[in-house]
Amino acid sequence: MHTPFHRRGDAVRIAGQRLDRLPQANLFFLCIVSGLVLGMTATGAARAPCRITVREADGEWTVPLVELRTTDQHRWVSDNAGVIAFDLEEAFGRETWLSVASHGYESPADGFGFRGVRITPVSGGELTVEVRRTSIARRIGRLTGAGLFSQSRRLDERAPAVEEPIVGCDSVQNAVHNQRLYWFWGDTTVRHYPLGIFHASGATSEQNAPAPLAPPLAWKFEYFRDEKSRPRSVAPMPGDGPTWLTGVASVPDQSGRHRLVASYMKVKAPLTVYRWGLAVWDEQQQQFTHEKTVWEKDTDETQPKIPEGHAVLWRDERNTEWLLFGNPFVKLRCPARFESWRDASTWESLDPPRSLPAAGTQPTVTPHAGSIAWNPHRQRWVTLFVEQFGKPSYLGEIWYAEAKSPFGPWGSAVKVLSHNNYSFYNPKLHPQFAAGEGRYVYFEGTYTATFADRPEPTPGYDYNQILYQLDLDDPRLAAARVD
Repeated sequence: MHTPFHRRGDAVRIAGQRLDRLPQANLFFLCIVSGLVLGMTATGAARAPCRITVREADGEWTVPLVELRTTDQHRWVSDNAGVIAFDLEEAFGRETWLSVASHGYESPADGFGFRGVRITPVSGGELTVEVRRTSIARRIGRLTGAGLFSQSRRLDERAPAVEEPIVGCDSVQNAVHNQRLYWFWGDTTVRHYPLGIFHASGATSEQNAPAPLAPPLAWKFEYFRDEKSRPRSVAPMPGDGPTWLTGVASVPDQSGRHRLVASYMKVKAPLTVYRWGLAVWDEQQQQFTHEKTVWEKDTDETQPKIPEGHAVLWRDERNTEWLLFGNPFVKLRCPARFESWRDASTWESLDPPRSLPAAGTQPTVTPHAGSIAWNPHRQRWVTLFVEQFGKPSYLGEIWYAEAKSPFGPWGSAVKVLSHNNYSFYNPKLHPQFAAGEGRYVYFEGTYTATFADRPEPTPGYDYNQILYQLDLDDPRLAAARVD
């Protein structure tokens, strides 16, 4: 065996030199190195982690975003494969209690009300922890951020090596444009600086979702990057403060060419909007450019209605196609042409409902933000929105409702997802992902500790987009049916 240590007679030789002839400083350094090497030899390498897979109790799906915690507060969170690399060596071979916590999932409570499991982990072993889904919505996994399979990679080099260049991002806007799905996010955190992108980040992906859309989720984004291959801003609009995009849509112009458009707002601290404008995607520069200013706070205190929120297409009884803008409910419409979109004289304002009747213990629910879409399975317009002033989370309670028309009236809303002191805001429906002829719908939202009561941020997941599935045939949605 080749080592740097060779004993010859009464002297130790290192790299061909007698130890007793080395300078004193070098001798001191080598003593430290020798101690470290001998210590490593005595104790051996770290033992392999125990693989823990978190699964739904009544299904085959694994469950991301489940926290396991020991009685002395060691903590792990399952990755997008529902896997945890349990590496607490002092627990190996010993019965160990793990408390289980997850929004919308739980373990049975024992006689003291503790929710968790007892396991005996061993190095290199495999265990399964089952959780029961309490929410109607079913978690698929994290769409954005780094380390989607960080736990799995510690156990298996063959696990997906998906390392995204961003580590966190705010609410999504997207539209299908030129057979690609365009994604745009708000303020974005990158590895080299917090909130490193203030003028929207963006990416494209395949138009259709992979089938089946289930864990482990590994979405492939093609990010817009700078000359250093770092994610870059895609909406560098003039003016101080961040640029936030909204109302993204792809509409044809008079020549029939589709244009990717958006409204934008400029924001000053703390969260004051001082300008609204329109922007158009430049296909050569691969970014939005300023088209026109619609409103300035300095010249007009009263903000007009803007084509903001999420855009959907709708065709009326005269076969005229319209762009509808709402967040969640429609509050502005215009003909679905580029020339109409940029001409404020064609914009028609509507009055969306301020609240909906609620199924359950409360009489009404007040929407904060969300989106609508036509659903072929229900043959109804459907909406998913976050509740304003919700409980138990201020901006973390997600509701579902239906209507025969995109303008309502909307039926009773049913809560489909709840968070325990954590935010999940600006939910976005993805009708193009619908499966089972529309029976299964998909939505995402921004999962963040912001706007909650000082919770412990979830490593990796915080300030990222998480995708959920909703089965519209679930009997718990019966109260939302509009027949």
